[in-house]
Amino acid sequence: MSSLADRPSDPVVGIRAPHESAALHVTGAAKYTDDLAAETAGVLTAWPVQSTNAHAKVTIDVSGAYEVPGVVRVLTAADVPGVNDAGIKHDEPLFPDEAMYYGHALVWVLGETQEAARLGAERVVVEYEPLPSCITVREAIEAGSFQGAERTVRRGDAAAALASSAHVFEGVSEFGGQEHFYLETQASLAVRDSEGQYFIQCSTQHPSEAQEIVAHVLDISSSQVTVQSLRMGGGFGGKEMQSHGFAAIAALGAKLTGRPVRVRLNRTQDITMTGKRHPFHISWRVGFDDDGMLQAIDTVLTADGGWSLDLSEAVLGRALCHLDNAYWIPNVHAVGRIAKTHKTSNTAFRGFGGPQGVFLIEDILGRVAPALGIDSLSLRERNFYQPGQSTPYGQLVKDAQRMPTIWGQLCEEADVAARRAEIAAFNAGSPHVKRALAVTPIKFGISFNFAAFNQAGALVHVYKDGSVLINHGGTEMGQGLHTKMMQVAATALGLELHQVRLAPTRTDKVPNTSATAASSGADLNGGAVKNACEQIRERLAAVAAGMLGANALDVRFSGGYVTALGRTGRFSFAEVAEAAYMQRVQLFAAGYYRTEGLHWNPEIMQGSPFKYFAYGSAATEVEVDEFTGAYRVRRVDIVHDVGDSLSPMLDIGQIEGAYVQGVGWLTLEELRWDATDGPHRGRLQTQSASTYKLPSFSEMPEAFNVRLFEDAREDGAVYGSKAVGEPPFMLAFSAREAIREAVAAFGPAGHMVELASPATPEAVFWAVRAAQGAGAAEGADRELAAVR
Repeated sequence: MSSLADRPSDPVVGIRAPHESAALHVTGAAKYTDDLAAETAGVLTAWPVQSTNAHAKVTIDVSGAYEVPGVVRVLTAADVPGVNDAGIKHDEPLFPDEAMYYGHALVWVLGETQEAARLGAERVVVEYEPLPSCITVREAIEAGSFQGAERTVRRGDAAAALASSAHVFEGVSEFGGQEHFYLETQASLAVRDSEGQYFIQCSTQHPSEAQEIVAHVLDISSSQVTVQSLRMGGGFGGKEMQSHGFAAIAALGAKLTGRPVRVRLNRTQDITMTGKRHPFHISWRVGFDDDGMLQAIDTVLTADGGWSLDLSEAVLGRALCHLDNAYWIPNVHAVGRIAKTHKTSNTAFRGFGGPQGVFLIEDILGRVAPALGIDSLSLRERNFYQPGQSTPYGQLVKDAQRMPTIWGQLCEEADVAARRAEIAAFNAGSPHVKRALAVTPIKFGISFNFAAFNQAGALVHVYKDGSVLINHGGTEMGQGLHTKMMQVAATALGLELHQVRLAPTRTDKVPNTSATAASSGADLNGGAVKNACEQIRERLAAVAAGMLGANALDVRFSGGYVTALGRTGRFSFAEVAEAAYMQRVQLFAAGYYRTEGLHWNPEIMQGSPFKYFAYGSAATEVEVDEFTGAYRVRRVDIVHDVGDSLSPMLDIGQIEGAYVQGVGWLTLEELRWDATDGPHRGRLQTQSASTYKLPSFSEMPEAFNVRLFEDAREDGAVYGSKAVGEPPFMLAFSAREAIREAVAAFGPAGHMVELASPATPEAVFWAVRAAQGAGAAEGADRELAAVR
């Protein structure tokens, strides 16, 4: 077996390969879960009856639904043979008797058509007995409404360090959630066969957990349920947990009717029924010395978990582990807690708490730099981790020197110093439009915080004709994981990419899989695929050695051919595979990988939960209009560390997409809920793309330059690569900080800009007015002093 990070001389990893389904995507031929349902004979459609009250006891009369032609069955709690719960914390009843948020699915109607099911749902009568509700995080804090475990990260003596700090600031940072808005909404299709087994097609990032949830709802074993994830039209974390309940509804319907059942939410249902990125309320005190070096932070992070726990505890844990970002803070006291509100249950979203933690320190540095009289770039750079330093939770910061190196390369390549001088000159002559350029870093830990999830399996088949079929535990949601796995297999077996095919992810091929999440899909599944391929290659090497008259250690696999050192002959891979079959040599293998070196104690929030850190930096230039608060992104430059890339074109696409999605969260995407005491309290007011603003072509940077950090091999990761899905999301903080600095240019020197999040044009407008007001007040003070 070779080292996990070693590459052969002519690897298929590292080439600019297109996405394996690209042709299907652009021609519309790619099949998704609901496409399969549409082709299934006799399929029934499920439609939810949603609560119109944020919190209430409910009494339900379903009899009216059966008067609608085409209605076959109404699913209720009485129909559940097993556990009436769709979560892993046993706090998410599939059929609740207490509505916990406006839009909560109470019962489901099965119809011959979608229209019949919809009309049947309208005839279901729900009586509500209203109960007190908390809609905002502030309301939950005031009411003492919390759930789950409270966690604390400690290092040093924050209180004493704050008391002795030369400069102490305090404040509150609040920011909203984010709708996943994947193109394909939640979808499941369940079929029950004649043997009582269930086959579930599900748009899910976690097929094994969907399998477990379906099994416990139906009161059967997991071996009687097979879940397949063909492909997803986006996930972003929103299909890690929240897809399970929809799979269970489809499976229960199939059990009771004996017919296939599909669940496919329309856009409004998906937005009003599924969880979002966690909003946070964070209070903080921070201390600096006279040189601008961070001394201490004392903070309380309150995450809005929504109505149930879902993954909130893990999200909060990762937020606490990323509040330092790339900066050394010698004294830390950080408390994390989860508010219980009567809204959708917030869940995983790209970054999984990391962006919320990073928000805190970047917001602090952006706010206080003017008050300290230190340029924001300098303030950030001087506080970077140095080699040998550890995080507040006790993990050594591996490769700490990469951060200043990446920062320096970016500032040079983006010509940051010269452009900032040009911007200063522009601003001096432009009273109504201001520009700014900001640079921010990211240090992001890679691995699941829950150690058991850091494992993966794969199944690799070699056929007699030399073709290869691989199956692994990761799911494809457009990110290119399957493409990378094909490249890994082709490299490990010495084949060309076209000789490898990939089968859809399903639980009867690779069991007990982890979610495709935490940016670990390629690390985990790539390690398993490589392991399986190397088992087969060793067997084939022994066969080829006999054919070539050589030692097995001298056999080489490359480009679809097999050769040996010191021998002139060669055989095709297919010829060797055929010979192996004739010699009764096994041509398939199950691969396995587990991440080594992890240890973590969540009770005390100490250990080494991450395999490595991914680093990056972005420079963003923006322009802000005084009269409207509107802004445009003029230019973005990024240098990002993905190790030795498995697939550079895919990785650059992931970096670009993550950055834009991050800009959406920080500047555009505003979730608004009715927090009044009126009849629609708790109703989500931004239920569609017409009211929920997503990044579009008009928000794209005029210039967008992305480069992968070079000479970045990561020892201990598959072919030296690093994760790419989540870390670049946080590069978008450079856009927010650039907007802050452009706003500051409307005010006096030293003015601290407090910028709401998302920094919508409305929020930017009021921030500009505040800056101008500070300037006017300062001018009035000078005039008064002159008179005196």
